[in-house]
Amino acid sequence: MSAPRPTPERRDAYRAFRPITTRWMDNDQYGHVNNVIYYSWFDTAVNAHLIEQGVLDTAGGATIGLVVETQCHYFAPLSFPQTIDAGIRVAHMGTSSVRYEVGLFAAGAPETAAKGHFVHVYVDRATQRPVPLPAALKTVLEKLK
Repeated sequence: MSAPRPTPERRDAYRAFRPITTRWMDNDQYGHVNNVIYYSWFDTAVNAHLIEQGVLDTAGGATIGLVVETQCHYFAPLSFPQTIDAGIRVAHMGTSSVRYEVGLFAAGAPETAAKGHFVHVYVDRATQRPVPLPAALKTVLEKLK
């Protein structure tokens, strides 16, 4: 038995949003945003939110998140020039890992043009070994559930 086919989701399925402006270079020769760009938007949406909330210091923080899994499902093309609304939520929080889910919407569209996830394992920057999620990070993540 195969898994059910993924379907688009509505905006109310996400807890926080970030606008992202497409760039000329994001389009591929077929006239739509190349698939690899979607993954950079996932990173941008989540990490910018964590930085703004004061729980991610990319330059000197003792704890960093490493991506160990990622996936994306595509439903409708996006292209330049468009503004994208990236919705984020937390689907699972473990001892040292977090599954972030991101929905990408054409500005004002009611359903995702694409949706995906990635899993961060949080590690000590120096040793690269998993560490428990810092308390301040957990507080911010709870609001995204």
